[in-house]
Parts: sequence; C-alpha cells; structure tokens
Amino acid sequence: MIEWGTAFDRQGSKLLFSREGAHSRNRILHAHGDSTGREIARTLRHHASSLANVSLQSFAAVTDLLLHDGEVVGVAAFDETTRSVVVVQARGVLLATGGLGRVFENTTNPDVATGDGVAMAYRNGAAIADIEFIQFHPTALFVPNAPRFLLSEALRGEGAYLRNAAGERFMDRYHPLKELAPRDVVARSIVIECRATGEPNAFLDLTHLAKGFVRERFPRIYETCLLYGIDLEKVPAPVRPAAHYAMGGIRTDLDGRASLPRLFAAGEAACTGVHGANRLASNSLLEGVVYGARAGRTMRELQPTGIDFGRLAPSITHRFPVMPERDIRSVAWNSCGILRSGPELNAAFTMLRSRERITMSDATRADFEQRNIHLIALLISFAALAREESRGAHYRIDFPNKLPELARHSIVTRSPSTGELEIRFA
Repeated sequence: MIEWGTAFDRQGSKLLFSREGAHSRNRILHAHGDSTGREIARTLRHHASSLANVSLQSFAAVTDLLLHDGEVVGVAAFDETTRSVVVVQARGVLLATGGLGRVFENTTNPDVATGDGVAMAYRNGAAIADIEFIQFHPTALFVPNAPRFLLSEALRGEGAYLRNAAGERFMDRYHPLKELAPRDVVARSIVIECRATGEPNAFLDLTHLAKGFVRERFPRIYETCLLYGIDLEKVPAPVRPAAHYAMGGIRTDLDGRASLPRLFAAGEAACTGVHGANRLASNSLLEGVVYGARAGRTMRELQPTGIDFGRLAPSITHRFPVMPERDIRSVAWNSCGILRSGPELNAAFTMLRSRERITMSDATRADFEQRNIHLIALLISFAALAREESRGAHYRIDFPNKLPELARHSIVTRSPSTGELEIRFA
C-alpha cells in the first residue's frame, strides 16, 4: 500500500507506530493522525480506478447471488438511478460488503453496514461462522442527537483515562491493563459502572495530557468532538459502548473460499478465523487486505462457467419481513448486546423468527437493507442462544464461564429440506 501511495505518518523517514488495547507493543501504523481508514480507502480506490480491467458501479447495491447447479455464477444488483434490477455474470463472486453494525441501536458503523453479504450468502445456502461474536467498542461519543462517533482506542493508548460519573478511574478494578484491557472487558466494565451509578455513560478524560497534544495527534477526533461542544483538552468526553465489528461472518478457508462453489469473501463480511472469539484492535487490516489478496489470487485461476446466462435473469419480486427496522435494532441492542441471557435471547429469536412476510415487486434499496438487518439479527440471536458459555466478546450472565468443550466455531446453515436454521460446533 505504501508503494501505491498510502501516506502513513512518519518522523523523518521512520514510520510511526501506536499501541491499542491488549497490544504488548506499539504495532499500529496511522495516517494523518486519526484518518488511517480514509487514507487507505483513498489509495485503494485510486489504484483500482487506474486499472483498465476494473470498473466501478456507484449507486448500485448487490441484493442476491445467482446460482446454477449449486455454483455461484453471478449477482443481481439493484440500481438506484434506474430503480431496476441488473445482473452481472461472473466466474467467481467475492463478497466484501463490510460489517453489520446497523443491526444494533448504537453503532460506530456507517449506515451502509447492514450485513448484506452475510445475509445473501446465508439465504443461498453458505455456511455462516461465529456470528454471535460481536465486538462492542468501549468508547463511542455519547451526546444526544449526535452519531455514535468512534473515539479511537489510540486515545487510551496515548494515556487517556476512563472515569465514572463520580470522577473515579475504575478500570483497575476489572483488569491489570486498566484502560488498555481487551475491548470486551472495557465495554462490560463501562456497562457495569453505569448500572452501579445509574448514569447513562462514563467519561474519557484527556485533560491531563500536554496542551496541544490531542489537537495535533487526533485532529479529526478533536474537531468532531468540538463540533458537539466537547473540547477534549478541557473537559472529559461522555462515552458508552457501541457495536463496532463482527468477528463472525461467511465461513471461508485460508484462500477466501466460502462453502458455496465460486463464492469468496474477505474483510468483515468473512469469518477467516484470524480473530477467534475476540479481536485485537486494527486486525481488520489483516482480514481485509491479506485475505482479500489471497482470495483475488485464487479467483484468477477459476475457469469460465460455460452456461447460458440469459436463462438466469432474477425475479424482481421479493419477500420482506414486516418488522420495522427501529424495532429490530432495539431488540438486537437490548437482547443480543454486551450482557446476554438465555431468556432475553430466546424472546428475541422467537420475535424475529415469527414475523410475517410480505411480497413486493417495487422494493427500494432501504427495503433490501431492512430485510438483511432482520436476518442478521435472527442469526445472531440463534447462535448466541446456542452458545451456553461466555467466551471473548460473547458474554452470557447465565453462563459466565468458558467451557473447554465449546472451544469450537459455531457454524449456522440453512436446512436445504426445511429452510430452518441449523447449528453445529466444529
């Protein structure tokens, strides 16, 4: 990526590294202080656009996979500009649709993180792994009528403190690494502190750091907080956890292959196994870039399908659940969130499973996304209910211990005979 033009921060000619939660040393590159993702995306898009054999289709969203004799041979996409469904034939399909944070009421993710790739893969029979493991970032800005803007873990890596409503640092009661404990520990600790104090949030305090440091090291975070009336150099920021990253997703091998022939996945939509039950900060780069490259190399070796593609035009009639998106997100947050229990998970699964469906031919992109949000919430509740233990980011208050016999991946599939959810641990 550096060869393609990514400008990571340096001191002279030397790359600068930072530290985040549960890291034993400084290992994270950053760009423009706190705009690393934006810089990487800029570089990759620019490089892809320069290639003659790459075309980009904006304002179009893939809604379904096209199968022939059990193999994935293309996709159906909804074009917002023409309000029509178009088909794309392919030797292979790579799903790199990102995360699913919008399934939850509070999330650091953008609105497009609706789990589309995982949902369409499951609907077509692909195996979904470890979908119960959702990482909740501990420190999202909690200001009324403001988005849950991510206050990077690098802030704590540079010395920020977490305080409760009484102004006390509390992380030493929960983990020896204090503010730099693993994210699941920090997130649960904040929730427990909030419940104990009766307050809706904790506080991230940087006021003890040198004047001007926060503004220079984290310019985007500083300016965004200032926009909402929080000067990080003068007052602590109110924070609470929010859904951040899915460790699970479409089950793949080490070359990105899914269980459906000619289907691949990479990035957050995939479950490659690099995270386990938890996720180290910034390992999303490993999952996206490394496994994306592996999948790409493997896909180049695929032979043409040799089918008559004209017979595979998809129907424009789709079935959608009637449960409103706001209700789905509320159920997911309250029942499938940071602290889970069997009765709440069972109630959520029953509610999500039993909703009636409607058929419509004039669907919009929002309808397709709502359908996916509903299915992803159902998958999470189902897998979380089946895992009767606590492990990593999955915490059951009724099963607080880790069980050796469940040190396995959950694999959810759709029964080809009944269409019902099935789960096994392997």
